[in-house]
Amino acid sequence: MESIDLGVTSVGHDFDTLGGIASAVSRAKGTDDTPIYIGDQTRGGAKVRTLQDQVSLETRSRSLNPKFYEPLLKHGHEGVRQIEAHITNTVGWSATTGKVDAWVYQRLSETFVLDDEMRKRLSDLNPQASMRMANRLLEASDRDYCTPDEDTLVALQNAADTIEDQLEGIAAQ
Repeated sequence: MESIDLGVTSVGHDFDTLGGIASAVSRAKGTDDTPIYIGDQTRGGAKVRTLQDQVSLETRSRSLNPKFYEPLLKHGHEGVRQIEAHITNTVGWSATTGKVDAWVYQRLSETFVLDDEMRKRLSDLNPQASMRMANRLLEASDRDYCTPDEDTLVALQNAADTIEDQLEGIAAQ
């Protein structure tokens, strides 16, 4: 980890580089279980975690933490884009490594897309990033990174449709 400000879900080059290397190693070894470890020196000491544990930690301490996302939302359009980037990068880790717990997608869905008030806040500030968020979470299900129940899947699709209607100017305000 580079700093307390950036983590493995903050920027895309981590999952495409390290995840890509891990994927190549797995392919070369003929296994699906190449271990990936993240060194965290952000607090002065050294802590080593598995990628799976690091993504879970960052999801709990950043993405799902109001003390993290509320200040982002004060930045309006760009803040929503940053939240969307964390979700996109999380999906990227699943795509390159398969090492993201399914609960991560459930909680991200509940917090940012399935909560009507939050979805409206996000889509009012940045409808394009909100649409990408909803679509990434649907993609996670389509790619079997998580298996939401049927009600959750329908709610996610309905939420995505609502945001798309807003983007196209046909949503009731």
